[in-house]
Amino acid sequence: MASQPHDGPDNEGLVSDGPVVRFEGVGLRYGRAPEVLKDLSFELQPGSFHFLTGASGAGKSSLLRLIHLAMRPTRGLVGLFGRDTATLKRADLPFVRRRIGVVYADKRLLDHLNAFDNVALPLRLAGAAPSDYAADIMELLAWVGLAERVDAYPAALSGGEQQRLAIARAVVNRPDILLADEPTGDVDQEMALRILRLFVELNRLGATVLIASHDEELVARSGRPVMHLAGGRLSLTPGADR
Repeated sequence: MASQPHDGPDNEGLVSDGPVVRFEGVGLRYGRAPEVLKDLSFELQPGSFHFLTGASGAGKSSLLRLIHLAMRPTRGLVGLFGRDTATLKRADLPFVRRRIGVVYADKRLLDHLNAFDNVALPLRLAGAAPSDYAADIMELLAWVGLAERVDAYPAALSGGEQQRLAIARAVVNRPDILLADEPTGDVDQEMALRILRLFVELNRLGATVLIASHDEELVARSGRPVMHLAGGRLSLTPGADR
């Protein structure tokens, strides 16, 4: 898969040897409703791999959105790559977001682009030339089982195929952080394990991985640490020794 250089308006200020994600006393509420997230304090170290579990409505997607800078906390500190996100310059935000790959629960594929071009979009936006990434995209599409669907548009793909395409797009530029919101929700168990192996391989290459999932069997088989959300608060279950 193609790898993009980490350059940006303030690159030196966004590189740290410490945690890539840091929450300190984070709370989140929508309007005047009770807090969805309460006093969350945790760190994700470079190269770590965690699952995020919890009942529907527990706040898993909200937590992922805070990391991806899609929203701001009501209170507390969210740090990325050694910086308090509240103090980031506007010019730095696109650069930071490019370092975070996201697999959304609703996929968010572009209907007017075929499978190849949907996956290529992050690289194209980063300024890469098609000649530099064409082979990588074909390899990645083959890995997620879409080698024969390169020219297909999202409307012609099944729900599972769309999910795999969304995963390929999220990981094509080897992000530093990979967030996935129910990435195996529309696939069978065999494909779920194949997708898990892809996440594991990206983790071995250095990506910090956080997957929100209801798939208890997949979580158990992974042997990875589990962050569990309940009542707006987090608890951590260590994974098996690896």
